[in-house]
Amino acid sequence: MTAPVRTRSSADLIRAEEPVLAHNYHPLPVVVARAEGTWVEDVEGRRYLDMLAGYSALNFGHRHPALVEAAHRQLDRLTLTSRAFHNDRLAEFAEGLAGLTGQDMVLPMNTGAEAVESGIKVARKWAYEVKGVPADRATIVVAADNFHGRTTTIVSFSTDETARTGFGPFTPGFRIVPYNDLAALEAAVDETTAAVLLEPIQGEAGVVIPDEGYLTGVRELTRRKGCLFVADEIQSGLGRTGRTLAVEHESVVPDLVLLGKALGGGIVPVSAVVGRRDVLGVLGPGEHGSTFGGNPLAAAVGTAVVELLETGEFQRRAAELGVLLRDGLTGLVGKGVVGFRARGLWAGVDVDPAIGTGREVSARLMREGVLVKDTHGSTIRLAPPLTITGEELEGALGALERVLTRAG
Repeated sequence: MTAPVRTRSSADLIRAEEPVLAHNYHPLPVVVARAEGTWVEDVEGRRYLDMLAGYSALNFGHRHPALVEAAHRQLDRLTLTSRAFHNDRLAEFAEGLAGLTGQDMVLPMNTGAEAVESGIKVARKWAYEVKGVPADRATIVVAADNFHGRTTTIVSFSTDETARTGFGPFTPGFRIVPYNDLAALEAAVDETTAAVLLEPIQGEAGVVIPDEGYLTGVRELTRRKGCLFVADEIQSGLGRTGRTLAVEHESVVPDLVLLGKALGGGIVPVSAVVGRRDVLGVLGPGEHGSTFGGNPLAAAVGTAVVELLETGEFQRRAAELGVLLRDGLTGLVGKGVVGFRARGLWAGVDVDPAIGTGREVSARLMREGVLVKDTHGSTIRLAPPLTITGEELEGALGALERVLTRAG
C-alpha cells in the first residue's frame, strides 16, 4: 500500500462526525483510509491487521484483485437497470449461486436484513398457498439470542433489549425458543408454523456453536412437522467455517438459505435467498422486489465471488488455518482466556472479566495493531479474512497474549 494522502487527522475526523452522524455505532477510535488484503491503514499511515473482516463481509480480504477487476469491468459497461428490464449479468450469477449452494432458485437482494425479510415473506406465503395455514395465522419459530438484522420486523423477535427498546409496537407471528434445544423447538412447532429460522452458528451471540446433531435434528423435525427450515448463513456462510455453508458440517440441506455479506466481496452490498423451486416459486410479479436487487454491478461481483468459492481454496484455508487458530486459543485458556468457541476461521473468545470488558480488550489490541470487535460482556470475536497467512494469524494471537499478560 502506498502512503495515504494526508488530510485531516484521525482525531479531527472523529470529532467532525459527532455533530452530523446519528450515534447508532460506537466504533473504536481508528479511522481507516486505505486497505489491501488483510491489512488496513489509518489516515496517519498506521497499519492494522484486520481480524474482523467486516463481520465476514470481507472473507476474501480487502480489494481482492479478481473482485476489483470484475467491478471495474462492469462499471465501464452498465451499473443499474432495475428489474423492470433484464440485464446480461443476472442469469450467470443466479446459475452460479444456485449451483454452489445446491439449490434451485435465487432471489437477489442487497443487504442481509433484506434477505431475512425476504425469507420471512416467502415462508409465510408458502404457508398460506402450499401448507394451507389460515390467512394471517402463520408463525415462525426462532431462537433466543439470535441476530438476523435490525429492521422493525426482525427486532420484533430479538431477545436483545438494546435492539428492541423504543422501537415497538412489534410485528407478531414469531415464537422464541432456546437455541440448541430440540425439545423446546418441537414443542413450539404446530400446524400454523411456516418455518424454523435459525443461524447454524450464532455470530453476534459470541460464535455459539450448537451440539453435534442439532442441525440434523432441526432438519428432521421440520420435515416431519411439514414446515420449512430457513438457515441464516449471512455470517457463517461462503467459506467462513471451512465449508461453503455451515450447515454442510452436518450434511444438512435447508429449504431456504439466506446469504449476504461475503457475497458482495467487500465491494457492493449483495444478498440473496436461495432455495427450492417449490418454495421460492410461490412469489409472483409485483409481490416482492428491490430496485437494486440483482443489479448488473452486484451480479458481476457476485459471480466473481462464486467463482472464487468454486475452487474450494478458501474453504480449505479456513479449515486448515482454523486448526492454528484453535490451537493458539487453547494455549491461552487459563492465561486470561476463560473459554472460546471456534469453527474454521471464526471464534468467540471469552476473556476473564477481571482483565477487562470486550471493548477494553479490543481497544488494547488496536494499540497493538490488531482490529477485533467485542460482543456481549468480555467476549471478543475473531473473523479474519480467509486470505490471512499463518504468520499473520500467529502474530494476532501473539498480540492477544501480550494484551492479556499485561492486563493480568
